[in-house]
Amino acid sequence: MAEEEAEEQQRFSYQQEEPCRERGIAWSGLVFPGPGSRLGSGVSVRPAPETSSIDPALGARLRAAVHYTVAGLCQEVASDKEMPFSKQSIAAISEVTFRQCENFAKDLEMFARHARRSTINTEDVKLLARRSNSLLKYITEKSEEIAQFNTEQKAKKKKKLEEGNKTLEAAEVVESES
Repeated sequence: MAEEEAEEQQRFSYQQEEPCRERGIAWSGLVFPGPGSRLGSGVSVRPAPETSSIDPALGARLRAAVHYTVAGLCQEVASDKEMPFSKQSIAAISEVTFRQCENFAKDLEMFARHARRSTINTEDVKLLARRSNSLLKYITEKSEEIAQFNTEQKAKKKKKLEEGNKTLEAAEVVESES
């Protein structure tokens, strides 16, 4: 039994991302066994994503910004919980966060494209957040607040225009009488 477990462990090899991309496998650095093995028969592996369409310099700046933000958050948590983070763990959290944001951006783009729109709207964001009930609730509440604010602003603008038109009409009447 222990030999079988050891054999299964050896079938999974954790390697760096680049060798995985070369094989066409992108699954957090995990390389799955082939289809001939007992474990590999039911496992589906998606092909590695194509390279990002953004400018490499911009991508580097975005990564740096994410890393800076994650480092700040980790520092806050570390001081709060009195448990420091290693530089490697901060880098790993930053990388995972950046990749997840890339996936979110691609998903949002696909949702809008599926609806035959070129603009991402709040419904797309809600669709993205559907798996997290608390996040979906928060986004829905904020969306409703924004919609309410926009409605109020439009009503104020319309009222102001109507008042401006009334004063303009009154001025025209006064002018025509003289």
